[in-house]
Amino acid sequence: MNRRLLSRALPVCLAAFLLSACGVDSVSDVEDWIREAEKDIKPSIPPIPKATPYFAVAYDAAGRLEPFDVNRLEPESKRRNGGANGLQPDFEKRELRNSLLEKYPLESMRLIGVMNINRQPMGVIEVDNIVRQVKVGDYIGLDFGLITGIADSELTLKEMVEDTDGTWTERANTLLLQTKEEGK
Repeated sequence: MNRRLLSRALPVCLAAFLLSACGVDSVSDVEDWIREAEKDIKPSIPPIPKATPYFAVAYDAAGRLEPFDVNRLEPESKRRNGGANGLQPDFEKRELRNSLLEKYPLESMRLIGVMNINRQPMGVIEVDNIVRQVKVGDYIGLDFGLITGIADSELTLKEMVEDTDGTWTERANTLLLQTKEEGK
């Protein structure tokens, strides 16, 4: 058992001896080199900049534009009575008319008949299984369509549509007479 203990202790003792031999001199050499290097180094710190004086400024919002004003967000042409051409539909009159045919798009309407009552031409329009009579001067469709003429096989109207820049323009449109076979 003595031999076994000796075989294990011998490498440990040898390693301790070797490590103790190289420790003391190398540390003192490094410390000497650091002291020599510190003598040549001179720090260069820039001077602190002078502080600029603070001047208080009063904020006066009177007379300035409101940043969230609705008129600033709309196009300029829309603010001037409907644009450069001066056209603009009358929204208040449309609310007062409360016509059923102004609540449907023109594409969903069918002209199913034309007749004369007291020498005045009348058109018969069907939309969503509702039949209505119209005459010249009535409004139909979502685009402020004003009926301008009723012929034997068509109904002509003038619509007002808004462009992307906010100007209103007029366009002509027709609604053709449809028979039962064409409607299916």
